[in-house]
Amino acid sequence: MTNSKVSGSGGTRRVVVTGMGVVTPIGNSVAEFWSGLKEGKRGIGKIAGFDLEDLYIHIGGEVKNFDATQRLGNIKDRTLPLADRFSQYAGVAAIEAVAQSGLQTPVADPYRAACIIGSGAGGLGTIENAYRDLFIKKKRATNPLTLLRIIGSSAAAHVGIEFGVRGPTFGTVSACATASHSIGLTYQFIKSGAVDLGICGASEAVLNYGTMKAWQALRVLSAQGCFPFAKKRNGTVLAEGAGILVLEEHGHARARGATIIAELLGFGMSSDARDMVNPDIEGPKYAMRQALDEARLAPSDIGYLNAHGTATAVNDVNETRAIKAVFGAAANDLAISSTKSMHGHLLGAGGAVEAIASIKAITEGFVPPTIGLDDPDPECDLDYVPNAGRNKKVSYAMSNSFAFGGLNAVLIFGPPPA
Repeated sequence: MTNSKVSGSGGTRRVVVTGMGVVTPIGNSVAEFWSGLKEGKRGIGKIAGFDLEDLYIHIGGEVKNFDATQRLGNIKDRTLPLADRFSQYAGVAAIEAVAQSGLQTPVADPYRAACIIGSGAGGLGTIENAYRDLFIKKKRATNPLTLLRIIGSSAAAHVGIEFGVRGPTFGTVSACATASHSIGLTYQFIKSGAVDLGICGASEAVLNYGTMKAWQALRVLSAQGCFPFAKKRNGTVLAEGAGILVLEEHGHARARGATIIAELLGFGMSSDARDMVNPDIEGPKYAMRQALDEARLAPSDIGYLNAHGTATAVNDVNETRAIKAVFGAAANDLAISSTKSMHGHLLGAGGAVEAIASIKAITEGFVPPTIGLDDPDPECDLDYVPNAGRNKKVSYAMSNSFAFGGLNAVLIFGPPPA
């Protein structure tokens, strides 16, 4: 099935990708990140950024070789280098994405631009440091910037200030679906005519003692590694980083001579309305079908699917069942992988980083692997591209984000419009 949507007078506004940026445990630029995915690089290891104290989970996906002062040294927003790490990661990823897009900044028509950058948790590192100061070190006050560092919308505000965005600017919060909701909302704003361009995605910096302690209590973390769809999987691995896209209305991008990377064709979202922790398959099925319907694609058109694939016992089986239900016979020919096996679970930022992996699969004709998949779970019996990526022509790619609370968001990307 082909996509017949057109841009311009009398047609539906099409939404294209003109810029991408990342900060991840396997690379602090899109080029480094993609190289890491291609080689099956493992970004998960023993946490070195804070004292592990009495934790029994010692591994995470830490961002490495990140110098905020160096990466943010020549910017308009002088407070960003002083912000929480989640805002700093977002700022660096946004600078990369906007540079690739070729947008002149501050943006020419600021009220026709959006900046929607979410975070599942916001400034948790700042909160922990403030509480340590107050309750352990017995200080009488916190850092004057504490409040601004904590707020979950701070990343969006910082990036909006940096690039002169005066249209819709806010953060989204939907746990592990945060970034995909952010991208999907920006897509809808552009399609509806509310804005012509948007900087969108999410950022997360949750690797600290308090967060690890809370996740340990929920019993969903692995002490060994992230092994999606494998028989040996025993939990996910927390990670940090950011992913940012620049989206534009097709005519807007074309008029300014931008290089178009891909087209965002479909967005689906749903809620299980069932359980805070245990996933269902009805919500994911609906979101995938909604995204396919909006993209005007058949399941067999999808060449690559970046799975949510958290490596928890229930999630991976449920996602497999949901994919089979939506794709039918086409599921057997579908290349699927969970790149979380390499970069870990970036929580709210995961959907944006994985969307970029999906776009690169289209532009590079290569699908990244699910590493550590030596012995698959018999109930996860699809092609999860085990251990080594492969060359494959991909015309359309789907990216799944299924969060705690049963919050589901699905994105579909395709090649640039002809």
